[in-house]
Amino acid sequence: MNQSTATKSSNTQKPQSVKTNELPLSCPTKENETWNLHPKVYLEFNDKGEASCQYCGSKYLLDNQ
Repeated sequence: MNQSTATKSSNTQKPQSVKTNELPLSCPTKENETWNLHPKVYLEFNDKGEASCQYCGSKYLLDNQ
Protein backbone atom coordinates (compact mmCIF):
# COMPACT_ATOMS: atom_id res chain seq x y z
CA MET A 1 0.00 0.00 0.00
CA ASN A 2 1.44 3.36 -0.96
CA GLN A 3 1.43 6.47 1.26
CA SER A 4 -1.48 8.23 -0.48
CA THR A 5 -3.71 5.14 -0.17
CA ALA A 6 -2.88 4.83 3.53
CA THR A 7 -3.61 8.50 4.11
CA LYS A 8 -6.89 8.41 2.22
CA SER A 9 -8.19 5.35 4.04
CA SER A 10 -7.33 6.80 7.45
CA ASN A 11 -8.93 10.17 6.59
CA THR A 12 -12.22 8.63 5.48
CA GLN A 13 -12.84 6.68 8.67
CA LYS A 14 -14.28 9.31 11.04
CA PRO A 15 -15.63 12.75 10.06
CA GLN A 16 -13.93 15.72 11.67
CA SER A 17 -16.27 18.06 13.52
CA VAL A 18 -16.24 21.68 12.31
CA LYS A 19 -17.77 24.64 14.15
CA THR A 20 -19.52 27.41 12.22
CA ASN A 21 -16.96 29.97 13.43
CA GLU A 22 -14.26 27.95 11.58
CA LEU A 23 -15.91 28.58 8.19
CA PRO A 24 -14.99 28.85 5.42
CA LEU A 25 -13.27 25.48 5.65
CA SER A 26 -10.42 24.42 3.43
CA CYS A 27 -8.68 21.08 3.07
CA PRO A 28 -5.96 20.32 3.97
CA THR A 29 -6.44 21.91 7.34
CA LYS A 30 -3.77 23.77 9.29
CA GLU A 31 -3.16 20.68 11.44
CA ASN A 32 -1.89 18.56 8.53
CA GLU A 33 1.81 17.99 7.94
CA THR A 34 3.13 20.05 5.05
CA TRP A 35 5.27 17.44 3.26
CA ASN A 36 2.36 15.52 1.73
CA LEU A 37 -0.37 18.13 1.15
CA HIS A 38 -2.62 18.34 -1.87
CA PRO A 39 -3.74 21.68 -3.36
CA LYS A 40 -5.86 23.78 -1.01
CA VAL A 41 -9.60 23.52 -1.77
CA TYR A 42 -12.55 25.15 -0.04
CA LEU A 43 -15.35 22.78 0.90
CA GLU A 44 -19.10 23.24 0.65
CA PHE A 45 -21.40 21.53 3.12
CA ASN A 46 -24.54 19.77 1.91
CA ASP A 47 -28.01 20.06 3.50
CA LYS A 48 -27.06 17.45 6.10
CA GLY A 49 -23.99 19.48 7.17
CA GLU A 50 -21.50 17.10 5.57
CA ALA A 51 -18.57 17.76 3.26
CA SER A 52 -15.77 15.66 1.83
CA CYS A 53 -12.52 16.52 0.11
CA GLN A 54 -12.25 15.61 -3.57
CA TYR A 55 -8.50 15.00 -3.23
CA CYS A 56 -7.97 13.00 -0.06
CA GLY A 57 -11.48 11.88 0.92
CA SER A 58 -11.40 13.55 4.34
CA LYS A 59 -14.91 13.96 5.72
CA TYR A 60 -16.18 16.90 7.76
CA LEU A 61 -19.36 17.33 9.77
CA LEU A 62 -20.75 20.76 10.60
CA ASP A 63 -21.41 21.21 14.33
CA ASN A 64 -24.14 23.85 14.64
CA GLN A 65 -23.73 24.26 18.39
